[in-house]
Amino acid sequence: MTPVVDLVGAAVELGGRTLWADVEIQVQPGEFVALLGPNGAGKSTLIKALLGLVPFSNGRVGVARAAPGAGAARIGYLPQRRRFDPDLRVRAREVVRLGLDGHRWGLPLRGNAAANARVQEVVYLVDATAFVDRPLGELSGGEQQRILIAQALVRRPDLLLLDEPLDSLDLPNQAAIAALLSRLSRDHGVAIVMVAHDVNPILGFLDRVVYLAAGRAVVGTPEAVIDGPTLSALYGTPIEVLHASDGSLVVVGQPEPPAHHSDRHHTDGHHHEYDRDPRRPHEH
Repeated sequence: MTPVVDLVGAAVELGGRTLWADVEIQVQPGEFVALLGPNGAGKSTLIKALLGLVPFSNGRVGVARAAPGAGAARIGYLPQRRRFDPDLRVRAREVVRLGLDGHRWGLPLRGNAAANARVQEVVYLVDATAFVDRPLGELSGGEQQRILIAQALVRRPDLLLLDEPLDSLDLPNQAAIAALLSRLSRDHGVAIVMVAHDVNPILGFLDRVVYLAAGRAVVGTPEAVIDGPTLSALYGTPIEVLHASDGSLVVVGQPEPPAHHSDRHHTDGHHHEYDRDPRRPHEH
């Protein structure tokens, strides 16, 4: 199969500094891949580069079987979690419909039977039928994420890029959204690349992991990448990975991120007080 994401020797420079280089990632149709790493490693920058918003400085790059930015119609994108005003009265159904025609008019067109049918289809796929006609501001965080995932899926993308979609959700909603994404990739052939800070809620659903640190990437199955020798090599300090009784990973050791990757202004370009590092032991 032709990879949906095909990076060979890829690199990105920001502010005259190489953020990461020699990155090699191939994501096949239907794969669920997590993008992990410490704050400042450039995870969100990689997502932006795949979208064509940040240029690659080197390497052979194919995204949705085209150059970055050229295959936008075949890519669904969910940016970092937004908070909606509880008084927002726009119906969730209209938000999904914006994924089809909002780019043309700013508001959904009405009366198109095929478009309405597609909206209903994708609402069903994400299990949002029960609340799709309620105002978006009234929905819970997990319900809002389902609506936004539906919006990203409504154009039948080959690739779904998700930037921390589980951030600020409680544990039950994290598990439910992770299971939903796994089902979408498995049953509908959508390749999913997802930035995550905590691997535990998604570990059981992943096909592969891309771990960014110290300006390079390690790619493989969760068992191959999230282990003591691999993380110790990435950070240059001893790290131990244990398996808890419930099967979740617990990383022992708190190395500081490499100093030349600590300036977040020149990397991911965002900061949240609730950011967590995937190297830390799971808190629950």
